[in-house]
Amino acid sequence: MIFTVPFALILLVLFIVLFIFSRTIDKRIWVALLISIVLTPIIYFYVLYPLINIFSDYHHEKYFEASAWKKSPAFRYEMANNLENTNLLIGKNKTEVATLLGDPEWFSWNDAIKANDSNFWNYNLGIKPGAFNKTQECIKITFVNNIAESLEHYQLELEFDE
Repeated sequence: MIFTVPFALILLVLFIVLFIFSRTIDKRIWVALLISIVLTPIIYFYVLYPLINIFSDYHHEKYFEASAWKKSPAFRYEMANNLENTNLLIGKNKTEVATLLGDPEWFSWNDAIKANDSNFWNYNLGIKPGAFNKTQECIKITFVNNIAESLEHYQLELEFDE
């Protein structure tokens, strides 16, 4: 765990709340201080920290790496922002993109030709962690004249069988 300003503020607030609460149990300051010092890390790491991880939308981000992309499809969402921000795929042809990302998982529907179009490649990025997340992350790469023109990040609603 990295010691940061928000971490220190949360610990300080938790310590103050525990100190005030422990003063209602025992009026001696040294006892209240001892209870607060002992309980602060326990409550933070076993109650507050797990709750923050369950309900927050935060996830780790990694630099794009082709071997990790292919090896762990469920964790591609960690590399998606880097892939989008660096424009790594823009200007590459289909063969180069397939070398980096692997074969497309599906082609998007094109209403003009009433069929799936091989110029719209889609990849599943996995599901971001979180308690109330009901979407699957995906990207769509649009090719024009066999060259990657744009990359679009979108979500699909998850559907569960009953």
